[in-house]
Amino acid sequence: MFPLLDRTGPNPCELFQIWLNLPAADKMVEPYFTMFWDEDIPRHVVTDTEGRRAEVTVIAGSLAGLQAPPPPPSSWASRAEADLAIWHLVAEPRASWSVPPAASADTVRTLYVFEGSVHIGEHHLEASTGAVLRADEPVEVVGGPYGAEALVLQGRPIGEPVAQYGPFVMNDQAEIDQAFADYRRTGFGGWPWPTDDPVHPRDAGRFARHADGHLEQPSRVSA
Repeated sequence: MFPLLDRTGPNPCELFQIWLNLPAADKMVEPYFTMFWDEDIPRHVVTDTEGRRAEVTVIAGSLAGLQAPPPPPSSWASRAEADLAIWHLVAEPRASWSVPPAASADTVRTLYVFEGSVHIGEHHLEASTGAVLRADEPVEVVGGPYGAEALVLQGRPIGEPVAQYGPFVMNDQAEIDQAFADYRRTGFGGWPWPTDDPVHPRDAGRFARHADGHLEQPSRVSA
């Protein structure tokens, strides 16, 4: 699943699962898979007068005129009124970034620090700490003495009841029961590959093979 990029050195991997709920009207849409290639994801770089650098990867939503790759068509992220964003911040020591105001007054915005630390006003946040930020005005985030990595997650609430069990998120218990019945019957809609753990050749390069069989590769190769 994850390629060995450097056979002689460390190959660190940070993995996050970010689950976006769906409105009831879209719960039963056809599954949709999108591959986000690193080369296609825009990055916003800010450098202060001391040369300290902060870089924000725009995974979802928009920032400073940059637009993330399009989300699945029925995702909550695909609706402009959702004001949804996923940003990855990497800040050098003492580097700062001003998080811009959200488009909507009722947008909920959370910052999660997973490496280093940050200062927000008089508050100091260490790794593995999250904070709810004001979304209606700019918020200055400053990297700690060893820098920081953080995720900024934001979106407007869907405003519908939620029923959840395991990986299934629906609107009521009856729908949860139906989801389990569907899973027992089809296993997430059916598994199109001949084995439970397919392994591709080492020299296959970077690609994604979709359920319909077509092969997708990066649009360009990084230097």
